[in-house]
Parts: sequence; structure tokens; C-alpha cells
Amino acid sequence: MSRRLARCLAVARIEFKVALAYRSAYLSVFVMMLLQIFLLRVVWAAFYGDRGEVGGVGIRTMTAYATLATVQYTLFSPWQLSPIEQRVRDGKVAVDLLRPVGFPSQMLAGQLGWASASVPALLIALPFALLIGTAEAPASAVATVAYPVALAGALVVNQLLFLLLGMVAFWTLEISGLRMVYRFVAQFFSGALVPLWFMPCPVKAVAQALPFQATSYIPAAVYLGQIEGTEVAAALGVQLFWAAALSAITAGVWSRARRRVLVQGG
Repeated sequence: MSRRLARCLAVARIEFKVALAYRSAYLSVFVMMLLQIFLLRVVWAAFYGDRGEVGGVGIRTMTAYATLATVQYTLFSPWQLSPIEQRVRDGKVAVDLLRPVGFPSQMLAGQLGWASASVPALLIALPFALLIGTAEAPASAVATVAYPVALAGALVVNQLLFLLLGMVAFWTLEISGLRMVYRFVAQFFSGALVPLWFMPCPVKAVAQALPFQATSYIPAAVYLGQIEGTEVAAALGVQLFWAAALSAITAGVWSRARRRVLVQGG
């Protein structure tokens, strides 16, 4: 187990170093993050107008949510979602299959390494994000403890979704169009743009039936106390459910994708 973990960490370190080579791309991502936070703050300020609260949520809580959700989304959704597509097109997947670590584990480690490369830049951009948006302390002691757990759950669910998206390349080779659709759907239904509590009931029901809420809405809502009491455990349970379900789906998809690779290789 420790040897397998060491190998996965080695893959993550390699992808971390590769990601750092694209500094201009990361800079543009964080500039867009700051712009989105600013625009969301302007939109929500106009939406609230002179009203102190809407649906029991004050303007300060709403702008704090927008700031937190945008930062989370940027951290967990780097511009390079998964290396699988490129490796399938280049044929490097054949080398990956020969390594002493399973292919899904390799790719998941690589994705985590790539995503972690955004942390240094995010730490630099964070003060500006809080200045443009709104900073709020955790709503309670429970929120303080539960938020890091929810954040970890969001990371796991997000990376499993990226892994599944990348595996589509075994059938299509090119997934750039699908990736664009995914980004739009994921950002909306995750609550990164509009929190679930403001969505119309039919749309909210759809969002609650999808895994995307676990990646943005749940951590932010826990932090700000919009999910509290026994609801916190239920929300963390939703993340755990999707982590388990997506892991099982990933295993099933990989079993079929692997056979397809063998067919392509003759």
C-alpha cells in the first residue's frame, strides 16, 4: 500500500511540475476568477437593491457565498481537467498500462498534481478576491470543523468526475466540445453561479439529483451556515455517496475502456 501511494505521489509531482510550465494560462484563469467575483458582486448588489434580505439571506452572506464558491470552483477546476485525452491521442496510454500502478490511479494522481499547482497562485490571488468580494468567518464552530471535510469531499467528487470525462476519449479521441458543455453544466448545477436556495424548485430538484452540488454548493453553504445542525451530516453523506457511486462507475467504465484499448492495439 505504501509503495503504491509513493508511486501515485511520484505521478502527482510530475504533473505538478508540468502544470507550472504553463504560468500564463494559470494567470489568465485567476484574472478571470477575480473578474467573475467582481461581476457577481455587482449583479447580486443590483438584485438586492435596497432590500436587506431576500429569502432570509442577506446581501453580505450572498456576496460571501459568491466569493467562496468562485474561489473553490477555480481551485478544483483547473483549465486542464484530465490528461487522458492527450495521452490517448498520442498513444502514451500504452506506456501507462505497463506501469505498476493502475491506470485510473495514475490519472487521478496526475489530476490532483495538476490541480495542486494552482494553490500557490491562488494564495496570491486570494487577498484580491476577498477585497473584490466579501470575506466572512465560518458561521459556527460546527462549520469551522465541517468545512475542511466538505472541501475534501468536493475535491474527491470533482476529480472523479474529471476522470470519467477523460475516459470518454477512449471512444471519441476528441472531447473538447464535451469539455465545454461539461464546464457550463457543472458550474451552473454546482451552485458556483447561483446558489441552490435561489433556484426554482424544478431546477433545484435537478441540481440536488446530480453530483455537482457536492463540488461547490455544499462546502460553501456549510461554511456560511446555510446548511447547519443535522443537515451538515446529511450534506457530507451526499458527498460520500457520490464519491462511492462515481468510484464504482469509474471502475465499470475503465473495464470497458481497457478492452477497447486492447482492440485498438490489435
